[in-house]
Amino acid sequence: MDNTKVNSVSSPAPKRRKKAASLDKRKAHAGWVFVAPFLIGFVLIYLPIIFDSIKFSFHEIDPVRTGGYTLTWVGLNNYQEALFVNPDYVKTLISGIQQLILEVPSIVIFSLFIAVLLNDKIAGRAAFRAILFVPVILSTGLIESIDASNNLSEFMDAEAGIEDGTGASAAAQLSAAIDLEALFANMKVGTGLVEYVANAVDGISDIVNRSGVQILIFLAGLQSISPAIYESCRMDGATTWETFWKITFPMISPMILVNAFYTIIDAFTSESNAVMKLIDSVYSQPDGNVLSSAMAWMYFLIVILILCAVGGIMSAFVFYQRRD
Repeated sequence: MDNTKVNSVSSPAPKRRKKAASLDKRKAHAGWVFVAPFLIGFVLIYLPIIFDSIKFSFHEIDPVRTGGYTLTWVGLNNYQEALFVNPDYVKTLISGIQQLILEVPSIVIFSLFIAVLLNDKIAGRAAFRAILFVPVILSTGLIESIDASNNLSEFMDAEAGIEDGTGASAAAQLSAAIDLEALFANMKVGTGLVEYVANAVDGISDIVNRSGVQILIFLAGLQSISPAIYESCRMDGATTWETFWKITFPMISPMILVNAFYTIIDAFTSESNAVMKLIDSVYSQPDGNVLSSAMAWMYFLIVILILCAVGGIMSAFVFYQRRD
């Protein structure tokens, strides 16, 4: 009988390999890395400034001879002064909102019209896209500062315009040359619509200058629509007009909402905005930083309310294509 013992050596269990992160998780990590500089800057730089601005709007600042300042709690006095004492704030705010009602639909409609044209296969399409985006580049940074001190543009925007013997500006001459009142005379439309169209024609240069980003957003949305859908419409005998309203317009509606938000924020925060100019002028006055802070925060809340109202109304008409 063999009494030899066989010593069995147990082999170690194989180590489990860690599963590689999925593509969605890698994209999420890359996204956090991308926004990390902004988040760090926001927390370390902008967040303390925002907190101080809110604090100043509820206080009165008393400078100290030895340097620095002391804060005295005054509650809502700065807000009441902005609304009921300052003669310009409410009037400028109302006129700015009225101007916004005119500008936003004009810019969105114009940019959608141009995007639809540029989406077709036409000669020089890339050149036209670049030309329409040039105003966006020219309205930023150093070039904007140079243009702000341009005396020629001031004369062009002035009510009297460049002296040519007529006393009318170039924009007013454009609408007068078209003779919009005679154009709409036989259409039986109200004077309000005629005035709206006339103001849009007078401000066509400003509309073109502020439509570059919106045109690119609309182009991206138009190019995301499958060509097979348009092919099906042509096979069914749909006209171009029917295809636009039944296919293009519903599928581009999310981009309309995005562009409406972008245009509202851009109009309210532009340096040419009358309310922004008023807040800046109040801030430059002695002890005006607390009053300007109150004006700015009321202005911010009004912008948020307008965005919520526009989003709530337009969201009911937005079509989102299902991917499943």
